[in-house]
Amino acid sequence: MITEGNISDIRIAKDKLNIKPDSIYCFDRAYTDLELWSNIDFSKSYFVTKLKNNLKYTVLGQHLEAMKDGILSDKKIKLENKKYEKNLRMIRFLDEKSDEVVSIVTNNFKLSAKTIVQIYKTRWQIEIFFRWIKQNLQIKTFLGTSKNAVMSQVWIAMIYYLLLTYIKYQSKYEKSLFYLHRIIKEALLSRLTLIDLLSATPARISDFKIKEFQLVFW
Repeated sequence: MITEGNISDIRIAKDKLNIKPDSIYCFDRAYTDLELWSNIDFSKSYFVTKLKNNLKYTVLGQHLEAMKDGILSDKKIKLENKKYEKNLRMIRFLDEKSDEVVSIVTNNFKLSAKTIVQIYKTRWQIEIFFRWIKQNLQIKTFLGTSKNAVMSQVWIAMIYYLLLTYIKYQSKYEKSLFYLHRIIKEALLSRLTLIDLLSATPARISDFKIKEFQLVFW
């Protein structure tokens, strides 16, 4: 959903989110709102989110889960806040990339701790997606300032990203999306097939007579 900048995300989530039974909603701690958690729970659905540091809780005991796959603890807790009185499950794991201990909380006691962690880690792909667009597609510079012009450029950037991802997936291209983006950018007006571009090597580049490719491969 797209709104004006002065409207908070949590307000939209609470007012507009159509909660469906037996679903799992994963979000970051910016969406920490006990009323939202209660609505999800009341709808017989589940949530997975990062635990805010200022949320006080009492540990009720250890959840029946073996500690493995980087899981540090899996405990049953109860918040010291009457806005959400049901028991929750707190899982702590070590993020190997950042070397940070992450605490996530959920109302799902059925899935394994490893699965819950994988669900939360999958959410990080959203941040990677937008970071890639900002860094590589120069979306900070808009060709127009009207709402339609800005949204058109945002959608074009997202479509381009998805096309790159699709090409990389279908062709099993081994290099990164950044390199694929550079190749297409430099050869956009050249009469080359996509297959030639994807299989380009330094020797073949010489045949294509595209000096700009040297920026990518050398």
